[in-house]
Amino acid sequence: MPIDCKAQCGNRASLKRPKTGDALCKACFFAAFEAEIHHTIISSKLFRRGEKVAVAASGGKDSTVLAHVLKLLNERHNYGLDLVLLSIDEGITGYRDDSLETVKKNRDDYQMPLKILSYEELYGWTMDRIVAQIGRSNNCTFCGVFRRQALDRGAKLLGVDSIATGHNADDIAETVLMNILRGDTARLRRCTNIRTGGSEDTISRVKPLKYSYEKEIVMYAHYKKLVYFSTECVFAPNAYRGHARAFLKDLEKVRPSVIMDIIYSGEQLRFKDTVKNPVRGICERCGFVSSQQPCKACVLLEGLNRGLPKLGIGKKSKGERMIAKQNQELALRERANLVKNDF
Repeated sequence: MPIDCKAQCGNRASLKRPKTGDALCKACFFAAFEAEIHHTIISSKLFRRGEKVAVAASGGKDSTVLAHVLKLLNERHNYGLDLVLLSIDEGITGYRDDSLETVKKNRDDYQMPLKILSYEELYGWTMDRIVAQIGRSNNCTFCGVFRRQALDRGAKLLGVDSIATGHNADDIAETVLMNILRGDTARLRRCTNIRTGGSEDTISRVKPLKYSYEKEIVMYAHYKKLVYFSTECVFAPNAYRGHARAFLKDLEKVRPSVIMDIIYSGEQLRFKDTVKNPVRGICERCGFVSSQQPCKACVLLEGLNRGLPKLGIGKKSKGERMIAKQNQELALRERANLVKNDF
């Protein structure tokens, strides 16, 4: 039996919103989805008129919908923003090279300038080569750290005021769960923040899709016929996040509101004054934001270049012992060569 649109527009409902359970027609779903993102932007004061904003574009559903909606709302509500696309090429054959073609299509469709930076030009390494060195157990650590800094580097090159990322409600709920399970109070404190950074030395990052369900993003992209890349990263199946995602999906079957419940819980968390909070500063080596000296990206890169790919994995003291051991071996080898030359 046909159901009327709950918005009482006079049309028949053609879908059911996962977030609210409301039966809506396509037009009313589009309006509700866009209005919620507009409310998030305005209520959280994510942008100021005249700002230049880089949209982190991967070619996936989240960044494609983000670019589409930001362009739409910028024109509809006269935000006065200068929008550009910023993409990072991690060097993953059969994945990123294909998704970048989608990003280029988005560039043409939305008439937005595009800047692509690669790990190869920034670090001298590709993820394919890194995985060949480290294996598939810790590869996401390298990619995540390098990608975050690569976005900062790209944003600095473009001279933007902020970076808009496509993190959705599901992503944030998963991150809350991951940080709880790891006991990572530092990241747990800030993972629900809709804005991070933004001091004199750092470029702020904002999450306009913070309260948007992943299912609704997929529905929006589908019904709007947006072009996006849907293949999962070839190195992702072993990622720790996958376990948190599977757990969250199981919870959602029992309690559909669990995604928003977890986000709201994360926002309300309070910690004792005795809990140590890392101080964000500037890395002395590369000059980019970091909560340690040297930054994680520099430590990981040093490990790769030294032939010690696990240097930045685990505790700092472990890495220091690895460097000391390698330096000792090099010194012994050099001494042996000197003795050999004497003969």
